[in-house]
Amino acid sequence: MPSSLLLEVPALADFNRAWAELTDWLSLLDRVIKSQRVMVGDLEDINEMIIKQKATLQDLDQRRPQLEELITAAQNLKNKTSNQEARTIITDRIERLQNQWDEVQEHLQNRRQQLNEMLKDSTQWLEAKEEAERVLGQARAKLESWKETPYTMDAIQKKITETKQLAKDLRQWQINVDVANDLALKLLRDYSSDDTRKVHMITENINASWASIHKRVSEREAALEETHRLLQQFPLDLEKFLAWLTEAETTANVLQDATHKERLLEDSKGVRELMTQWQDLQGEIDAHTNIYHNLDENGQKVLRSLESSDDAALLQRRLDNMNFKWSELRKKSLNIRSHLEASSDQWKRLHLSLQELLVWLQLKDDELSRQAPIGGDFPAVQKQNDVHRAFKRELKTKEPVIMSTLETVRIFLKELPLEGLEKLYQEPRELPPEERAQNVTRLLRKQAEEVNAEWEKLNLRSADWQRKIDEALERLQELQEATDELDLKLRQAEVIKGSWQPVGDLLVDSLQDHLEKVKVLRGEITALKENVNYVNDLARQLTTLGIQLSPYNLSTLEDLNTRWRLLQVAVEDRIRQVHEAHRDFGPASQHFLSSSVQGPWERAISPNKVPYYINHETQTTCWDHPKMTELYQSLADLNNVRFSAYRTAMKLRRLQKALCLDLLSLSAACDALDQHNLKQNDQPMDILQVINCLTTIYDCLEQEHNNLVNVPLCVDMCLNWLLNVYDTGRTGRIRVLSFKTGIISLCKAHLEDKYRYLFKQVASSTGFCDQRRLGLLLHDSIQIPRQLGEVASFGGSNIEPSVRSCFQFANNKPEIEAALFLDWMRLEPQSMVWLPVLHRVAAAETAKHQAKCNICKECPIIGFRYRSLKHFNYDICQSCFFSGRVAKGHKMHYPMVEYCTPTTSGEDVRDFAKVLKNKFRTKRYFAKHPRMGYLPVQTVLEGDNMETPVTLINFWPVDSALAEMENSNGSYLNDSISPNESIDDEHLLIQHYCQSLNQDSPLSQPRSPAQILISLESEERGELERILADLEEENRNLQAEYDRLKQQHEHKGLSPLPSPPEMMPTSPQSPRDAELIAEAKLLRQHKGRLEARMQILEDHNKQLESQLNRLRQLLEQPQAEAKVNGTTVSSPSTSLQRSDSSQPMLLRVVGSQTSESMGEEDLLSPPQDTSTGLEEVMEQLNNSFPSSRGHNVGSLFHLADDVGRAMESLVSVMTDEEGAE
Repeated sequence: MPSSLLLEVPALADFNRAWAELTDWLSLLDRVIKSQRVMVGDLEDINEMIIKQKATLQDLDQRRPQLEELITAAQNLKNKTSNQEARTIITDRIERLQNQWDEVQEHLQNRRQQLNEMLKDSTQWLEAKEEAERVLGQARAKLESWKETPYTMDAIQKKITETKQLAKDLRQWQINVDVANDLALKLLRDYSSDDTRKVHMITENINASWASIHKRVSEREAALEETHRLLQQFPLDLEKFLAWLTEAETTANVLQDATHKERLLEDSKGVRELMTQWQDLQGEIDAHTNIYHNLDENGQKVLRSLESSDDAALLQRRLDNMNFKWSELRKKSLNIRSHLEASSDQWKRLHLSLQELLVWLQLKDDELSRQAPIGGDFPAVQKQNDVHRAFKRELKTKEPVIMSTLETVRIFLKELPLEGLEKLYQEPRELPPEERAQNVTRLLRKQAEEVNAEWEKLNLRSADWQRKIDEALERLQELQEATDELDLKLRQAEVIKGSWQPVGDLLVDSLQDHLEKVKVLRGEITALKENVNYVNDLARQLTTLGIQLSPYNLSTLEDLNTRWRLLQVAVEDRIRQVHEAHRDFGPASQHFLSSSVQGPWERAISPNKVPYYINHETQTTCWDHPKMTELYQSLADLNNVRFSAYRTAMKLRRLQKALCLDLLSLSAACDALDQHNLKQNDQPMDILQVINCLTTIYDCLEQEHNNLVNVPLCVDMCLNWLLNVYDTGRTGRIRVLSFKTGIISLCKAHLEDKYRYLFKQVASSTGFCDQRRLGLLLHDSIQIPRQLGEVASFGGSNIEPSVRSCFQFANNKPEIEAALFLDWMRLEPQSMVWLPVLHRVAAAETAKHQAKCNICKECPIIGFRYRSLKHFNYDICQSCFFSGRVAKGHKMHYPMVEYCTPTTSGEDVRDFAKVLKNKFRTKRYFAKHPRMGYLPVQTVLEGDNMETPVTLINFWPVDSALAEMENSNGSYLNDSISPNESIDDEHLLIQHYCQSLNQDSPLSQPRSPAQILISLESEERGELERILADLEEENRNLQAEYDRLKQQHEHKGLSPLPSPPEMMPTSPQSPRDAELIAEAKLLRQHKGRLEARMQILEDHNKQLESQLNRLRQLLEQPQAEAKVNGTTVSSPSTSLQRSDSSQPMLLRVVGSQTSESMGEEDLLSPPQDTSTGLEEVMEQLNNSFPSSRGHNVGSLFHLADDVGRAMESLVSVMTDEEGAE
């Protein structure tokens, strides 16, 4: 907007600022709405987001009055200005703001509607998913129950029926899976802008599992059908095979008989015909070999299924008969061949047969070698097992041939004579007959032995190979099952991991719950270590057995190990991130308090968790919250209240409201304290404990008063106030009793209920309280007005006079009970009078009295009403009363009654009677019979100090980096004291201090008030210097004693003593050493007590200096006059007439109760000339101090009395002059 317009229309600047703030807020809100993503399918996450949206809508509705006010302001600006350009700009901005508001509201409503629909769709999908998982579990359970395939007709038929029923169920259950898939697709399609990973992964797992189950059921059904067909065909095939065996056996018998005829070998044609017939028979035997093996294998399976039944015995006999016939048939075939080959060349045929067998055995040995090594996965080994089974069948088929050949060679070598061998074996050269026979025998025997050895070797290798295959199958089956189980568990963990939201998107309140869930997942993943180790051990065992895993298995193992390690790392990172988020943003953190300040301020935390505040504009830091600083500054407005108790109470009331403690009931406060187990009152609380307890308190208040309580701001300001009161050095710790005292004192409760609760905190288990415990309570209580700079009016910060007063009230009993404590507190002792006054201030806030103030003419009177008991129908409002205004003819020392609630007719009648009675009482009677509004106690300088724990008061600065930032706390403590403070309290303090000096020597009196002040200050400094000199002298004596002991120690030849700062407590070497150590310890303790005493005296000195400075200002201030409501009042130096207490001399009425007043007829003094009276008073002041000078102030008590009398004369002159007017 042009600057010329801003100059022409100044109100546009405020409009622009408000418009920019609201526009920025709407833009930020719109960005937040668009950036918020939820996990689709996670009902908890969706519900949390719905709650957020609801809160955002409420916030938007709460800001609508701001929009309407801005629109109204814009319309007013348009009406007030005639500048067309300004009107156009205002209209455009308002239209844009309204459009933006409508868009944000529409986005919020649409998002909320979308979330509600998402919640409904996700609920339906989760129900469908659970139903699909249920049917998947049922299908898996049935499949797992089918371990082996039976080989009986009944069992097979039963299994086929079950499988078909399961297939039928799967077709019905397919509807559930389809419903889940359809709902999942709807979620993925409709809410693609949100996080759909969970829905996608779960849907993929369900579909993969469902397809696997379908495949397994189909394979199972096909296998059962095949087995059923085989079992149906088995009896027929067995009968057919047995019938063929019978026919083949008959043929073999006929051929065997033909080969045993005599002179058969001479008939070559007959031999060829028999050989042809034998070859046909052998061909049929070879053709039926596979049929025989299949029947035998299937028969063994059927036998295992039948177990020990009658059918099993019958089948066993039939199989044994089949095996016997088959074996006999093959033997007969071999015998027939042997006889047919028994000719002159028989040994050559045997030699050739043996050579053929050797070649065959070598080929099979090579084939067996080629089957190695063992495969690296289950399918490969299963294939090797099938190949080797076929290999074993070949060996079993060849076994009769080899055995028959070997037997024929053996018989041939045994039966034929050497002469026959000589004829059969013809060498190229002539050899002796015996040698030729030996060569033939040796050759055949050697070949037969080689065949036998190779055969046995081949069988051993085959058996060993089969053992290795079986073991590998078993181990690989275990590995496969273990990897499948591990993969399933890892997949489940990955689904959970995939459903994690970014840590930044998690709600602060859900961090702890999420952390617990992640820890549970970590436990599950840690438990998977056993599964991972088991899988790896199985893989190592296979390697040890010489089995090289396949690349697929190796990659699977590597993938499983990698996924497990990645899950571990991801979980640990997640826990770390959530821990950090919980530490920085969780309930135990202070992050939520960062919103308690606005720019340019920033909330920071010191190493001991104490908050401080940084102003980035001024580049400064301070301990106080900006709002607390503003509050302290606003308390300065109350410094014009004349009476300390009311001034303190009104400040505390404003503080109580700012901290929202006026909304806190005593029961709610007790519940919060009990919830945090704050029972050990002597125990310290750190900052986090204080914040947690305050958060609990203000969370409850927010639920009851949503529009009044800003939890972060209230918690931070209350923490700030507690630290200002009880931890000015910012150590980061306050006692539990101090915390309770501060909270309970300002909460909303009956006064006596507070007294009872506070007394209970310091009472013993028997219900009694001694002086020490009461001192602790009063010490913590007096810190509250002390922080406001009002402690001097309540007897100072030393509480032993109040403790002494309480126990004197109880007849000096060693312990008091609650009833006596309550009776004493009802007297309103001076140190605690601010608390009941606070309750009366709170009660009078809403009181409306149907009366008119005789000074400011306010009607009706709101708040306190002060009715004169000296004049009829004379009322004063609290503003005039607290400011010291008076009307003509009325004196401040006249008796008055205070009402904090509207009066009744009975009270009006009683007051009328009292006024009538007081009309007959004199002014001197009221002066002789003052009535204090509290129970006075001795001043802070009377009596001996009661032992108070030094830890209760922090005398020394904190050694911290923040000490450089903020070296002092509560900068408004002294400033909050009004410069127009009453001088009566100061006079009383001076008198008591002069009495405490207790010097008997006569001395000359100072001449002026300035000399009084100088004398007091010099005397105070002299006392402190004497104390310091005594301490230094004592320190020198200790050092001399130490040097003497050191020289004596060295003179005796012992090891030198360490220097005092390095002295460490060690076991004494002699009784003398023990005495010296004990004495040194006592001296150090005494020195510590003296230092603590010195600090207390310094504190009192500072208070006295503050009072004396104000007294100096009052005495040296020139005379001035002012007119207020037509009534002449004196200047601050003379007008602040207060009673000797922190309250005025009046009668209080709380509710409808009244107090008796007493007095006589007031005799007014005759009017005097103002100037003449003032000159006489000043002359009296000057004449009160003789001209002699002196430095001793032993008689200051009498001087203070003279000053008091002079001030009374001055006030009398002023009030008499007003009466005359």
